[in-house]
Amino acid sequence: MKKLTILFSFFFGIILFILPEVKGQSQEVEQNMYKFGRLLRLVDTQYADSVNIPSLTEKAIVGMLREMDPHSVYITKDEVAEMNEPLEGGFFGIGISFNIYNDTLLVLTTIPGGPSEKVGLRPSDRILYVDGELIAGKGITNKDVFKYLKGPKGTIVKLQIKRKGVSELLDFTIVRDKIPINSLDASYMINDDTGYLKLNRFSATTTEEFLEAVKGLKANPGFKNIILDLRGNGGGYLNAAYELADHFLDGRKLIVYTEGTKSPRKDYESSAKGELEEGKVIVLIDEGSASASEILSGAIQDWDRGLVIGRRSYGKGLVQQQYYLTDGSMVRLTTAHYYTPSGRCIQRPYADGVDEYRKDRIRRFENGELFFEDSIHFDERQSYKTKMNARTVYGGGGIMPDIFVPMDTSKHYLYYNELLRKNLIYDKVLSIMDKSRDKFKKKYPTFEKYNAGFEVEDEIIDEIVAKGEADSIKKDEESLTFIRPQLKQQIKALFARDLFSVSHYYQIINSDDETIKKALEVIHNSSIYNKLLAENK
Repeated sequence: MKKLTILFSFFFGIILFILPEVKGQSQEVEQNMYKFGRLLRLVDTQYADSVNIPSLTEKAIVGMLREMDPHSVYITKDEVAEMNEPLEGGFFGIGISFNIYNDTLLVLTTIPGGPSEKVGLRPSDRILYVDGELIAGKGITNKDVFKYLKGPKGTIVKLQIKRKGVSELLDFTIVRDKIPINSLDASYMINDDTGYLKLNRFSATTTEEFLEAVKGLKANPGFKNIILDLRGNGGGYLNAAYELADHFLDGRKLIVYTEGTKSPRKDYESSAKGELEEGKVIVLIDEGSASASEILSGAIQDWDRGLVIGRRSYGKGLVQQQYYLTDGSMVRLTTAHYYTPSGRCIQRPYADGVDEYRKDRIRRFENGELFFEDSIHFDERQSYKTKMNARTVYGGGGIMPDIFVPMDTSKHYLYYNELLRKNLIYDKVLSIMDKSRDKFKKKYPTFEKYNAGFEVEDEIIDEIVAKGEADSIKKDEESLTFIRPQLKQQIKALFARDLFSVSHYYQIINSDDETIKKALEVIHNSSIYNKLLAENK
């Protein structure tokens, strides 16, 4: 049966892709379509064993796409809506952030203006029943929670809640509504003259969120410079990256162009007026920055508009279009390559197949590239010049930053990561928040008071370590001494996230970030900033 599946994969995929659009197809495609159609009928009517045609279909499509490139993918009908939600910027639900704590669904926050806030749901409420069904104490998972609480706009969900200090269960009837998924994690003034923005994706709402954040930063009288953090941002919509880049560049500058064998070249140029055409710009990237992140950072670098700091980006220069198939499933099909203003395509090679392509990050780790700048080697045949100052930049494998910042690989972080993997740190934060949220809110009504006045006690760290020992994580005194400050900072930031917002989490966690320290150092030393922009390596 396995051999049969492999045999069918190539031709079966052709049938399913091409059948809905016969007009204009090549003679070769038509011949193979009918050839395989006959084989399919023979299997259906003559094969000795029963076969699952839908399952073979799914495997055939996946097999064909794997032979083409690493980013053409098949999405089942059930996966389509779920995969589109982060890029479309929202879904329909009740508007809470939650965690499963002691096998019970615990409300962490309610989204301002959302359905749950409107009816009076509060942080630390425990959801015991959904539409009359007991969900507490039954091993509920995050996937189960979404199944219970998400649903079509305007539909009703009935909850029974256990609230601290109230003996009886409380009944809530909530009407599901649009719940935003934000692509902007943080926006704040990192010092008197420099703003900080962190994007987690490029979605349909990114430009709107970005402009609102920039408006807030510009309200500060000293605002001049910007740090745009794209680390870990895997991309999203090309148009969102283009629109953001437009705000950094003045009129009639090429931001990106796309071109493919069957897709004519299409240029994306900046317009006359942008919100951030003045001041110094730093873009932060790493090995997780891909696609739209590379479009934006590549445009900034190629026009010498600012500096890129961090580590070499992922290297995805392929453009996908979404096409629905006949049953509601979808393919994201690569239709073109995109190119930065200097003409470079930063797509990594994939001639050795998808499996080898996906091992690239492991190879970067093993060959030292994430730790030592001189371990990175670019093909001199793919060298290009920036548009203004003729600096040398390279294609064929990601965006190389102007300033390299290595990954921190201290052996002591092995112990820290073990505590993280067991979720012991956040479990402790949840426990404290559950018991003391009201006290925190009363003592620290604003983030400024919290940040200045609250320090994590050693007792909290010791309790986490003891819980780790009970969970087979041997205490490492040397590592604990080294990571104790980081643990305290992480816990303080997590408290801030639950009490205030994700942006406040980053305000704390970024205070000791080496890449951000380097960005600020360069911003406030004009001679270094200008020298790097003018330097022809």
